[in-house]
Amino acid sequence: MSKRWFLRRITTWMSEGIKRHRGTMGGPFQRALGHVESLFIDHAVFRLAYANRHRIAPGMYRSSQPSPSHVKTAADMGIRTIINLRGSRDCASFYLEDEACRRHGVALVNFPVNSRDMPKKETLHRAREIFAAIEYPALLHCKSGADRAGLMAGLYLLIHEGRPVEEAARQLHWKYGHIKQAKTGILDYFFDLYRLYNERQPTPFFDWVDQVYDPVAAKESFRSKEWANTVVDRILSRE
Repeated sequence: MSKRWFLRRITTWMSEGIKRHRGTMGGPFQRALGHVESLFIDHAVFRLAYANRHRIAPGMYRSSQPSPSHVKTAADMGIRTIINLRGSRDCASFYLEDEACRRHGVALVNFPVNSRDMPKKETLHRAREIFAAIEYPALLHCKSGADRAGLMAGLYLLIHEGRPVEEAARQLHWKYGHIKQAKTGILDYFFDLYRLYNERQPTPFFDWVDQVYDPVAAKESFRSKEWANTVVDRILSRE
């Protein structure tokens, strides 16, 4: 029995025990358990020190999972909508975010996105619909603000702002915590596929998505580096 396996089992046991007793955080004891879960199981203790918040373009920002105090700060900045790329889920961080958004009058849009798969065509079309419908200024976030936030930030620039794909792809960068050599590099590969096709045959993005893009074939042709996967999955505990 390895030390790593033992620590993983202890963490899983603690997480399951806390979830079982905190429920939807209806009472003081359940809320206290929820804060413990958010801080130490969902790693909010690190995000309190650094929110990884950046301006994407006028009216749009990106960040890591916001705490209730971060939601208040966003509301004070004038943010009207938060796009939650982790989706609605049985997680204390989500319950706290949802509650804080309602308290401060911020609309919460739950739009789950995958960080280790090629974006689905319906996801890309839904992103365009969301960007067209929400009230601005807005903020989009995932857990760490590195991968899914980078994908959606790039899509925002490409789809909503009409920026070049080369500029959009720069939202996936190490300065945000993104590691392109890991499995999450499949998101870089997605932008690369469109960029290379567009260079050979200039094509509007959604024409390429609907007529050329094959998510299954693209995923099969992508390769990551094992050392980078270890960093992202085991050390940084990314989703």
